[in-house]
Amino acid sequence: MPEVRFDRPEIDSFTRPYWDAAAEGRLLVRRCRDCGVAHHYPREFCPGCWSEAVDWEEASGKATLYTWSVVHRNDLPPFGNRVPYIAAVATLAEGPRMMTEVVDCTESDLRIGAELRVAFRTMADGGTCTIPVFRLAGTGVE
Repeated sequence: MPEVRFDRPEIDSFTRPYWDAAAEGRLLVRRCRDCGVAHHYPREFCPGCWSEAVDWEEASGKATLYTWSVVHRNDLPPFGNRVPYIAAVATLAEGPRMMTEVVDCTESDLRIGAELRVAFRTMADGGTCTIPVFRLAGTGVE
């Protein structure tokens, strides 16, 4: 029996453009044509005005660090093999906040408001999915 994993998103016909773009190294958000609000996580309606007139838009990949926590224990497979890791919320330049992971740094490198840039991690299980993560801007590993 295969191991149950909790790090794989459920990709469906609606979210497929998001995951396909991530595999190409692009981050997408949704933007409302009626009120102009960008949002993330992808939804079929605008959480600001409830309009269904929303489109995919390529994000700049720029963000600032809103908050973070270092995870030292996680019993859900395969996260237990990754501890410690930095779980974070980033404010995208386009406006919405996004739950993510900050990689290639230590907790002491982080400050609220630190500039971040999107990066992408392909899952180690044969590349079934590419996940957006963030790095500190200006670290030379962008």
